[in-house]
Amino acid sequence: MLNSTLKQWTSRLALPLVSASLLAGCSSGPAATDGDAESAASTGETCAPELAEIDFGIISTESQDNLRPKWEPFLDAMEAELGRPVNAFYATDYAGVIEAMGAGKIQLAWYGGKSYIEAAERSQAEAFAQTVNSDGTKGYYSHLITNVDNPIVQEIDLEAGNGDQYVLDNASELTFAFNDPNSTSGFLVPSYYVFAKNGVDPNQAFNELIFAGSHEATAQAVANNQVDVATNNSESLVNVETSDPTAREQIQVIWTSPEIPSDPLAYRSDLPDCFKAEVQDFFYSYDDEAVLGPLEWQGFDPAGDEDWNTIRELEIGKSILEVQNNADLSATEKEQQIEALNQKLEALE
Repeated sequence: MLNSTLKQWTSRLALPLVSASLLAGCSSGPAATDGDAESAASTGETCAPELAEIDFGIISTESQDNLRPKWEPFLDAMEAELGRPVNAFYATDYAGVIEAMGAGKIQLAWYGGKSYIEAAERSQAEAFAQTVNSDGTKGYYSHLITNVDNPIVQEIDLEAGNGDQYVLDNASELTFAFNDPNSTSGFLVPSYYVFAKNGVDPNQAFNELIFAGSHEATAQAVANNQVDVATNNSESLVNVETSDPTAREQIQVIWTSPEIPSDPLAYRSDLPDCFKAEVQDFFYSYDDEAVLGPLEWQGFDPAGDEDWNTIRELEIGKSILEVQNNADLSATEKEQQIEALNQKLEALE
């Protein structure tokens, strides 16, 4: 999880020296609900009868064909517990889930850290739970990957995992793929640690740069030698090993990030408190291994919006570095923009 290293910078205008400990953090519980849930239960009334059915958003980490068999049993269990239909909403990109919640087309969603903070800012998303991995941890890792037969592999110390430096030194000769611009591990984390901290603009650095979409897409692009290097993450590679072991054998990890907090579950903040309480009860107590196993989870812990403040800090830190490294800005312009960004950091304290 992430901590508050960015808030501890001793020089606001000097190039920040942000350590790998940026990605370590804490967890706190969600905001307490009022007495609506207890009142509804005590009188025997149905909570939020206007919510005849629930639409649940699922970010596009994989194709819908791969996501559906993993998610449908879980949504069926939620439907049985909540006593009303729960429909899956599979978007073609992360933005689709963000926009759908903002438009009121979905009431709950599974997000990544970056997509959640976007949804919290403009789509009334409110985090209430955090996924717990099958091994009991609450974190995962961003990776840079290449094909095992790519000559890059021979130029990298795989044990040291210094593929990021090779990518920086040889970017002009390489093709590179991010997955989605709203992805934490597929865009934000490598953008900060690999590029922004080193003063490199990936839009200008590579022979070719693309956004492939899902983690599954970047894995397949590398496995099929369609790009030299791509972003991915530790959870996705486990999924690839299960769904397409031949492709996984063709993938070599060349860089690993510090730990990233595991994913938030969120509902719209304007939902009735009694319904929020029912949703929380379901998630906090659900532990069916047969259903959660394919999702690589063992359960869910209580969490709140502030548990992803450190993702916000990472986003701001990336922006500060980009301003500092922007040769088109004057010293005065840099100072003004960095001050505004530092005010955002301070507001998170």
